[in-house]
Amino acid sequence: MSMLALLFLVLGLGLIAWVTARMRAARFGGTGTARAHSLPAYHGWYVGLWTALPALIFLGIWATVSPGLITQAVLATPAAADLPAFGMERSAILSEARALANGSIQTAFNPQANALAPAYAQAITKYGVIGTILALVLAFAGGAYAFTRIKPDFRARTRVERLVMAALLVASLVAILTTVGIVASLLFESVRFFSMVSPVEFLFGTKWSPPASNMPASSGAFGAIPLFWGTIFIGAIIAMLVAIPLGLMSAIYLTQYAKPSTRSWMKPILEILAGVPTVVYGYFAALTVAPALRDFAVSIGISGASSESALAAGIVMGVMIIPFVSSMADDSIAAVPQAMRDGSLAMGATPSETIRKVLLPAALPGVVGGVLLAVSRAIGETMIVVMAAGLAANMTANPFASVTTVTTQIVQLLTGDQEFDSAKTLAAFALGLVLFVITLLLNIVALRVVKKYREAYE
Repeated sequence: MSMLALLFLVLGLGLIAWVTARMRAARFGGTGTARAHSLPAYHGWYVGLWTALPALIFLGIWATVSPGLITQAVLATPAAADLPAFGMERSAILSEARALANGSIQTAFNPQANALAPAYAQAITKYGVIGTILALVLAFAGGAYAFTRIKPDFRARTRVERLVMAALLVASLVAILTTVGIVASLLFESVRFFSMVSPVEFLFGTKWSPPASNMPASSGAFGAIPLFWGTIFIGAIIAMLVAIPLGLMSAIYLTQYAKPSTRSWMKPILEILAGVPTVVYGYFAALTVAPALRDFAVSIGISGASSESALAAGIVMGVMIIPFVSSMADDSIAAVPQAMRDGSLAMGATPSETIRKVLLPAALPGVVGGVLLAVSRAIGETMIVVMAAGLAANMTANPFASVTTVTTQIVQLLTGDQEFDSAKTLAAFALGLVLFVITLLLNIVALRVVKKYREAYE
């Protein structure tokens, strides 16, 4: 039985157990000692979870362990005696034999795989049967144990709620542990990189030209200042010059001037921009915006304008993050007490003066928080920069020139077959660590600003 079919079987048994336990608990009635402590649904969930959860946990462990057991069983057969001792060739033969046994492929490139395929099929069947039997035994044992505990005074609700709280705690820990794992992996590889390249050279050098992977790190080749400048130039300057005015003015119009009927369709359309895949923005920037900007630069006499420019990437990136600025500014302006607006108008101020001198200053912390979140989103963008800004690590303030960013270089350094013991490949992890720290700081500042704003008006 396949793992998917076994999974559905276990879930089906859990559903049957839930229905059966609920029907039994529904018979508890009356008053006094016969009155049930928990609702029938809680008894059903208790028995259903005891039926399904142990079997599902076992299946998750078995799916991890069984491939190794199957491989060991195959290696113990006489057909595996002629296999190479170690190496990629041995792994390739075993992979082909497993694919033949599973039916994924019909013919194998290596003749030894054909000889091992029957042994693999036999081992897969054997351990599949073992896994099925053990899973069903656990399901029936768990269900029987829980079913015997269904009584009017049994606290099924308490047990189920504790299990739900434990599941929520595990979900929270997964996010925390994932973050810890990311930071640990970046730190470990970055330490290896900084053992080859000086941190001072990396953080303050002005020349970025990593040598080939099989060449030793050369002095002065890993200066990341051009990458940091390109990231700031595109993501924090050009993109923000587009996103902040348009996003802020959109929020002001939608909250202060637009009719409810107009707002009901304009706001969702504006927020659609946040759901467009970044690769689509990259195509738009590379095929439409960049050539138009190059032709415009040539027409006004700017020489050396490139078809891959910081301006093209920055404009399209700014359009992409307009919803981030607009939504946060919209919520911040809408949260300003109506009494402040009414008081300003009552004192004789015009609507535009009220917006400029009352609403925006009051909503400024929320607006700033939205801008900082948008900046952190912009500096982590990759596809638009890869497709529209180029790969040249230039220290230039010319918006029509080609520049590159940290994320673009990370993609470039890790593309293709790379050796993870060279400074060139490990430089990607150092760049990732710097980008992670910058983005984390921006998010912390933004959240602190937003929290302070909410405390003031809630």
